[in-house]
Amino acid sequence: MVDIDRVTGAAREIGGKVQGAVGDLTGSHRDSAEGRVREAAGQAENLYGQAKDAVRHAADEAYDVAEDVYDQGRRYLREGHDQSAAWPHASLLVAGLVGFGLGLLVSKL
Repeated sequence: MVDIDRVTGAAREIGGKVQGAVGDLTGSHRDSAEGRVREAAGQAENLYGQAKDAVRHAADEAYDVAEDVYDQGRRYLREGHDQSAAWPHASLLVAGLVGFGLGLLVSKL
């Protein structure tokens, strides 16, 4: 999606070029100068629109990456939960070994 500032800036820039050219052809220094000012303002507005488009694009990319990372984390969590649910005896064995080890440490104090 193109920012509206880019469109209006380009239109203003073209209008300024035309006004400057007409001023040059007719010898009107006023029209020529106004055309150049209008052209410069159009260029600035166009650049502003381009900057807004670039920021919008970067934000969209960052959102997509964050969404992918979130989905991947959720998938890993689900896989870990499924694996631990599939091996409840292993979880109990690890908890028992930790408890036994703590018991040995406490009893030697």
